[in-house]
Amino acid sequence: MKIKSVKLREAHEVSSNASFCSILWDLQAHHLVTASSSQPSISIHDPLLHSSPPRVLRHHRDGVTALAVSPNSTCLASGSIDHSVKLYKFPGGEFETNITRFTLPIRALSFNKSGSMLAAAGDDEGIKLINTIDGSIARVLKGHRGPVTGLAFDPNGEYLASIDSIGTVIYWELQSGRTLYTLNGVAPDTGSDTSVLNVLSWSPDGETLAVPGMKNDIVMYDRDTAEKLFTLRGDHMQPICFMSWSPNGRYMATSSLDKQVLIWDVKRKQDIDRQNFDERICCMAWKPIGNALAVIDVMGKYGVWESVVPSSMKSPTEDIPNSQTRNSNGLLFFDEEDQDLSMSGSLSDLGEDSHGESEPPSRKRLRKQSVIDDDQHEDVYDELNLVRKTEPQRKVPRVNKENSDKDKDALKAMMAFRPKMQEAFQPGSTPPHPGKRHFLCYNMLGSITTIKHDEYSHIEIDFHDTSMGPRVPPMTDHYGFTMASLNENGSVFANPRKGEKNMSTLMYRPFRSWANNSEWYMRFEGEEVKAVALGSTWVAAVTSLNFLRIFTNGGLQKHILSLNGPVVTAAGFSNELAIVTHVSDCLPSNEQMLEFTLFNISKGTQVFKGRLPLTPGSYLTWFGFSEEGQITSYDSKGILRVFTSQYGGTWLPLFSASKERKSGENYWVVGLNASKLFCIVCKNPDTFPKVLPKPVLTLLNLSFPLASSDLGEEALENEFMVNNLNLSQIQNRIEVTAGEGLDTSSLDDEAFDIEAAQDRCIFRLIASCCNSDKLVRAIELVKLLSIEKSVRGAIQLATALKLPILAERFNDILEERLRNKAEVSNTTTLGSKHDPATKRSETSEPIVSSSSAKLSAPLFTKKVKSLDRVKFGKQKTDSDQSRNLADSKEVKDAEKNGGSSHVSSVKEVKNLETRCPSNPFSKLPNIQEGKKVEEATRSQFEGPSNKSSNEEAKKVVGEVTGKQCQRPSNPFLKSTVK
Repeated sequence: MKIKSVKLREAHEVSSNASFCSILWDLQAHHLVTASSSQPSISIHDPLLHSSPPRVLRHHRDGVTALAVSPNSTCLASGSIDHSVKLYKFPGGEFETNITRFTLPIRALSFNKSGSMLAAAGDDEGIKLINTIDGSIARVLKGHRGPVTGLAFDPNGEYLASIDSIGTVIYWELQSGRTLYTLNGVAPDTGSDTSVLNVLSWSPDGETLAVPGMKNDIVMYDRDTAEKLFTLRGDHMQPICFMSWSPNGRYMATSSLDKQVLIWDVKRKQDIDRQNFDERICCMAWKPIGNALAVIDVMGKYGVWESVVPSSMKSPTEDIPNSQTRNSNGLLFFDEEDQDLSMSGSLSDLGEDSHGESEPPSRKRLRKQSVIDDDQHEDVYDELNLVRKTEPQRKVPRVNKENSDKDKDALKAMMAFRPKMQEAFQPGSTPPHPGKRHFLCYNMLGSITTIKHDEYSHIEIDFHDTSMGPRVPPMTDHYGFTMASLNENGSVFANPRKGEKNMSTLMYRPFRSWANNSEWYMRFEGEEVKAVALGSTWVAAVTSLNFLRIFTNGGLQKHILSLNGPVVTAAGFSNELAIVTHVSDCLPSNEQMLEFTLFNISKGTQVFKGRLPLTPGSYLTWFGFSEEGQITSYDSKGILRVFTSQYGGTWLPLFSASKERKSGENYWVVGLNASKLFCIVCKNPDTFPKVLPKPVLTLLNLSFPLASSDLGEEALENEFMVNNLNLSQIQNRIEVTAGEGLDTSSLDDEAFDIEAAQDRCIFRLIASCCNSDKLVRAIELVKLLSIEKSVRGAIQLATALKLPILAERFNDILEERLRNKAEVSNTTTLGSKHDPATKRSETSEPIVSSSSAKLSAPLFTKKVKSLDRVKFGKQKTDSDQSRNLADSKEVKDAEKNGGSSHVSSVKEVKNLETRCPSNPFSKLPNIQEGKKVEEATRSQFEGPSNKSSNEEAKKVVGEVTGKQCQRPSNPFLKSTVK
């Protein structure tokens, strides 16, 4: 057998005494991570560049005794003699949090397959199961009588195996948290030597558990029965101290106190290669990609054994088993009584964070995003709903294994499942990071940031536009504020309770005041502030007693209202306050049952109340108002919804992140206006922006999640729906403004601009329908045109495309419109004959016949405006308007004398008299061109259309839509083109 030499290099300085050292690969084998129990540092090496220094992490106060990397290699966990378990981003190494603490040193860490759970144990004899998604302690498992030195999650998601220093192995059932099997004295007793740790490991397919034996061998135990299957016994002269399975489970590497490393063919139960080292190898890791093994000895030297398996044999990475995870989420939910019993004992610091401060669970949940990948983050609420459905491959012989007992256990597991209601959060805030600045508030106006020092925090307020807002000096915070809100007038801050003696505090700080000492404080005894909001003249705080407290800007306590359920979040805009509360517990499908209430604070009224829709399986991540004052929500599935009064009050989906999102991007919403969504793009695994470098706002187009149309004009159809929404909103604003007796002329101008843009959009859709032979849809679109000039353009387009039947139908729609307008005009004239004021008005202000009159189903009713306000086509001159006035009078007289047929004759004669009208769209096919139209019609149905008709149609579309007047990106802004 060929003896290979593995060159080792120093990773950690170790004293003369041997130390336990750790080594592991990441998922793609791009990095090697090492640590030593004699040093408080962690090193991240580049295995390809040996000369480059490693990245060193120094956050522990004592030696690092355990390492674990999440399955997707986005998170690194470390345990230490200093009793703490820390999380880092990987491979960057940025410190995340102290996820838990023990009272004695930690010896073992392990992630489950999905990365949603971390098991930690050590000299405390208790195993903590930590939900990495929200940082909570799911359970503490107790049963070992000695320090726990090894942990291993079953790849199929059902069991956890643990081993202690006296050689006891325990099988734990994850769903119930109870002990399945206890194997006493099956492994060596390592005594007090902490450089030797008993370990154990599941095979990659999850069917076999490998444990060091009492005869210098490895013993394999059955997954479901814990029965001894076989052993690997060879030339090890002393007890085995570490083992590692190859990625495909075909091979195993074992190290012993005799300083040998043996490579085993597990199926054949014989060793195939070996290597002798100068010092004892205390940890090994198979390379996930490639034929190599990383080793590290008790003196802190590491190396990579290349070509471990002979090339004549099957590769260790070939045919890697894909285990079927039977409880894929790994998240545990138990009965409260069982949880209390299991967590009792000397572990007094469960749930303690890095500074001993409690945080809202929702913040913890969002803070731990780096532990899981983006898809897991978006589907975590779906995973919470999964319950184990498959049975083990072999029946497990247990005590009292009758079917009735199994049914009771299954029923108990089902009853123990409790979907969790979303905790309160503040829009625009980010979770705190020790030693780093984070956002208390970030909105369209500015931001409030804070950084915590030993006994106080430093708060800064910045405005995006420094010329608009005042310069606000920094503030020293002795209260530990965790939430804030910001508007043009001032800022409000609040903190939760810290223990029974400390009270929750609310503080308002105005930016401008004529009086000194204008800021004020409120203290709450027996309740804590959950969310805050600001308006033009008021400050709102929602508390844990479901109280809505309203204060004036001067600090006067004005109203105290009781809400129907626990608050989720709150937002303010001008005189309006919107609050989201829970209606009830979550549904079994894990859907949050939320309700929103809209108040008008100045009037003391409740404007609207109803259910807040969310995407199934999601939770609310942002809530606020648009720049126009529309309530908006954004959920964890990436759907943005805007509330509208249409259909009695509904939520319209205006944005879907799945359609916009690029690979590795997350959107953190800041605000929106009528056409754009303002957000900050975060790269995976981050879901929140950092204060430094300063975040950059990204503008995304609002778009409805439309179905794929057979017309192929999704962009135009989306523009059509967005314009309809904007018209509906501005109509409501006009009605409210007119009801208050205020001037609506500026709103009328905005509405007219949107109508003109909508007509251009509809005209393009009509052209597309004509080209795609969707003639019925084209007629429906013509009926939606608001301006008469647009209808005439549609007639000209149909004529240019040689669609005479369609042109005739368009002409019928126009004639019906003119008749209806004439009838309304006559009725108005008869009703005002005896009104001198009306007569004076009629003589002083002529009625323009081609103004924006409506069809039978108008989009919006507005004041009469001349056609020179329309943003497309040529502008009318005074002579043209006079000529149109004459046309209108003749049409009216003809209508009285001879009906619609006479109207048509009058128009034709008038067209003959006017050879060069200034309005190109008012030209209809005249009598002399009748033969030409018939010939064009015949060619349309008897032969292919010629190229000139298509060119003429393109010319018509270009003239009507007005290439020089494109629709502005924000339709609520006045166009500068007059």
